[in-house]
Amino acid sequence: MESPFLAVDLDRPDALAGADVLWGREDRVVVGIAAEPRDPAALPGGAEACDVLLTGPSDAPRPWVGRGDPHAAAARLAAVVDSQPAASLALVQVLRMGSVLTGADRIAAESLAYSMLLSGAGFRAWRESAPARTPRPVAEPVLVRREGDALHVTLDRPQARNAMDAGTRDALCEAFRIAVADPSVAEVHLRGNGPAFCSGGDLAEFGTSADPARAHLIRVHRSPGAQLQRCGPRVTAYLHGACVGAGIELPAFAGRVVAASDTAIRLPEIAMGLIPGAGGTASIPPRIGRHRTAWLALTGDTLTAERALAWGLVDALAASAG
Repeated sequence: MESPFLAVDLDRPDALAGADVLWGREDRVVVGIAAEPRDPAALPGGAEACDVLLTGPSDAPRPWVGRGDPHAAAARLAAVVDSQPAASLALVQVLRMGSVLTGADRIAAESLAYSMLLSGAGFRAWRESAPARTPRPVAEPVLVRREGDALHVTLDRPQARNAMDAGTRDALCEAFRIAVADPSVAEVHLRGNGPAFCSGGDLAEFGTSADPARAHLIRVHRSPGAQLQRCGPRVTAYLHGACVGAGIELPAFAGRVVAASDTAIRLPEIAMGLIPGAGGTASIPPRIGRHRTAWLALTGDTLTAERALAWGLVDALAASAG
């Protein structure tokens, strides 16, 4: 199978001459490369023609990702895409759809792609190589407390770094439904107990469903992201420690995100043969754009609190939150 990766050197005037490469890109992950950032509107086909835009300066403005040597960064992306072609292509296709879908439909599109990938060779290989893990459910994985017009929602599986298992997912749905149904809830405060806000999906449950189609139905019916999205403007999320996968995908729906200095953000799903599945392709692009979202998801790079603030993924650091 031909690699679905395509790099375009935007510094070459003839790079696109006589080619419809950016217009027939449905089966390619398209990465644009330029030594210096430029006005996206001046690019051939505009910024929307590419899935990732790489440049040199680290302080490059959105939608660019500054990596010092953009060609080396592109080679790294090529290796990722070649190792997980189905997941990589599904990711950028879902992100492209985001410009024409509503928030709820974005979550549904993500779930469809995620469920399809659960049956793929990439995820199967990851699953077979991963060590066996024992589920560690708790009776009350989410604490909910009402104080006046404020609702406090706290993840409470510190022994598992608040990993998102089915029980946590369902409890979060119920907590956010309270805010959605009760307009007297003026504020929602989302936190996590223990050393990490949330370390992502509970790996003990990954891929345990024998029916990906049913898994999709469950995912959209019991989606904390969908509920959080509906009450998002009233929600403040407080991040600390590991914020992996769902640990950043869900908070990104909040109207305000405050990060402690030790916050470490990561989207690791592509390496597993999957894409973000907790709503990240719907929640993160409105904050940082789909190009930077694609970079984070494809590389699995860790984003510090400071960089997340500069990109707009978080709104304040804890010391300056006020």
